[in-house]
Amino acid sequence: MAIRTMKTGTMEYFAAEGICVPHGFTTRRGGVSAGIFDSLNLTHHRGDEAEHVEQNHIILSNAIGYDRGKLVMCRQTHSDIVRVVTAADAMGADHHAYPECDGLITNTPGVALMVFTADCTPILLWDEENGADGAVHAGWRGTAAGIAAKAVKTMTEYFGCNPVRIHAAIGPNIGPCCFETDADVPMAMRETYGKAAEEWIRSAGKKFYLNLKELNALSLRQAGVEKIEISDQCTACRPDFLWSHRVTGGQRGSQGAVIVCRGGEA
Repeated sequence: MAIRTMKTGTMEYFAAEGICVPHGFTTRRGGVSAGIFDSLNLTHHRGDEAEHVEQNHIILSNAIGYDRGKLVMCRQTHSDIVRVVTAADAMGADHHAYPECDGLITNTPGVALMVFTADCTPILLWDEENGADGAVHAGWRGTAAGIAAKAVKTMTEYFGCNPVRIHAAIGPNIGPCCFETDADVPMAMRETYGKAAEEWIRSAGKKFYLNLKELNALSLRQAGVEKIEISDQCTACRPDFLWSHRVTGGQRGSQGAVIVCRGGEA
């Protein structure tokens, strides 16, 4: 199975073959924003016009297929907090209105979960049997804290999910070709994953390059997930197609990863 490029109307996005509910990882393409936000920026408070962001959300919800009145987001802070949510937690398309967390899970049919990225790692989760799903934003700190595994364990605890039944999709992020760090980042990964992290850390003098996609896949496997699809897209290599915080120096929009709960009716 693979993560494929999709196009619906003007919008281009990525979808995983193994996840059989509406979902997607967005790109920059297909929206109405202009200038440095050209064109599918999904976040408020970065300087984009509010009406453009709202129109972009309309475009996205129409393309993926969900009720915007049941969309739940995170106020992301690079934490390992995972929230269990229902339709009652929906508060519109301004993520600043939401409680702090970097992961969302639900088993409420109709609820759409969304996280935002612009170099960090987006992860979508779906239980093929009971329909519970999740959306995770994993920056390097979240990756080191094992937020992917924590989301799986929370799905197991609250919804009775069996990790073997969970399908995971890891979307575009800054790849090992471009994610240069100091020694503190690989040290944090080694503290969490031990020797298993070494395969995904490359030293280059006093600097290091890390594969955050594979480190999050390692986290998922340690939680018992076997069905994992991984995007080959690097945000820093493709700033024309994907938002990259590093490449733009923070002058950018955000892409979203969204998944819609269908309960046991996928």
